[in-house]
Amino acid sequence: MALTGIQIFKLLPKTNCKECGVPTCLAFAMNLASGKAELDECPYVSDEAREQLAEASAPPIRPVVLGAGVRKTKVGGETVMYRHEKTFYSPTPIGAVIGSDIAESDLESKLKAWNAFQFERVGFNLRPELIALKDVNGDADAFANAAKTIAETSEFNLVLMSEDTGVMTAGVEACKFKRPLIYAATEGNVDDFGALAKDNDLPLAVKADSVEGLIPLTTKLTEMGLKDLVVDPGSREIQQAFQDQVIIRREALKSGNRALGFPTITFPCEMASNLDMETLIAAMFIAKYGGITILSNFWGGSLFSLLVERLNIFTDPQRPMTVTEGIYEIGEPDENSPVLVTTNFALTYFIVSGEIEGSKVPSWLLIKDTEGLSVLTAWSAGKFAGDDVGMFVKKCGIMDKVKHTELIIPGYAAAIAGDVEEELPGWTITVGPREAAHIPAFLKSK
Repeated sequence: MALTGIQIFKLLPKTNCKECGVPTCLAFAMNLASGKAELDECPYVSDEAREQLAEASAPPIRPVVLGAGVRKTKVGGETVMYRHEKTFYSPTPIGAVIGSDIAESDLESKLKAWNAFQFERVGFNLRPELIALKDVNGDADAFANAAKTIAETSEFNLVLMSEDTGVMTAGVEACKFKRPLIYAATEGNVDDFGALAKDNDLPLAVKADSVEGLIPLTTKLTEMGLKDLVVDPGSREIQQAFQDQVIIRREALKSGNRALGFPTITFPCEMASNLDMETLIAAMFIAKYGGITILSNFWGGSLFSLLVERLNIFTDPQRPMTVTEGIYEIGEPDENSPVLVTTNFALTYFIVSGEIEGSKVPSWLLIKDTEGLSVLTAWSAGKFAGDDVGMFVKKCGIMDKVKHTELIIPGYAAAIAGDVEEELPGWTITVGPREAAHIPAFLKSK
């Protein structure tokens, strides 16, 4: 049962050390009770108190780690219904299904093609994380061999899909070093699958025919000592599947129902007859509230759109994506190359730098810290003012790199030109294009 802020405060060291980021232990306790802080942020909490607080302060949806090594991923750990309330923490892993009867040569070709699916977006490397290996004929050896090949020759984490204990045991033995997700414990095999997951310290998916049907299964498994669970209410009709995701999230967050406080797994691949429709369904689950989503195949157009949506959904709305303030070389600029300045909003930087690079005109790009705001927003907020920009140009070191005295400012910041000139006497302040797409022609004309 969750503790109140005062109950948590009584277990804290009461040093008011401020190392947790808030001024008092009482304030930290209140944040902990409301889910706005993590217990690990307090460096002095005793082991005894930590044990008492751990369960009470745990996220209402348990975080579960899938995979091992540098590509391991986390699902769950969410604390809010709506992204604007705080943020969503664990981006939905995206996977695709492979049947266990696939020929070895076909599996190798598919893995090679799927491993190549990586996309660069505003400085992030976007890629799918999972392969769901599905038992299609009850052949334990074929299942184990495919699992071993995927685990040893690809960077993908695994979901092992079978309701046959013998087949699943063979698959687990072949790839347990990769920490696969076992899918799925049902009413008919819950004891065997629970023991298999516990003996191998692996996460376990639980499948029922309704949300209500999950509760006795998860309760039984947690009583066995299993905590790393993923749930599937079994719904495959789109409207019902969506409603079940919402109900599970609400029950865990609003009602404190620990029996449903686990991340979910969804199967668009079982809900549509073509990849286009699967993609639409997967996009719905990424937004609300699929912990994992499984497609029938990976295709670049489908995958890229889902990965970009996921990046946007799971970016903290209170912390814009930024790049570091400083001088960036585009191409191989020299002492006569143009000097441009803009804000440190990541999207602005990557668009502007991309257009400069596309112009084939080597340039110096100055990035000023505006707390992640775009040009027009930063100017309106006073964070891209003329005197500040001028002072930044003086201090950043660009004057040691160029012989000329011309600075190109964004078109949307034309109003600051006079103030920049006052701060940089002797410099020519040129107003550049408003739209980044016009930068190549502008630079070439100069």
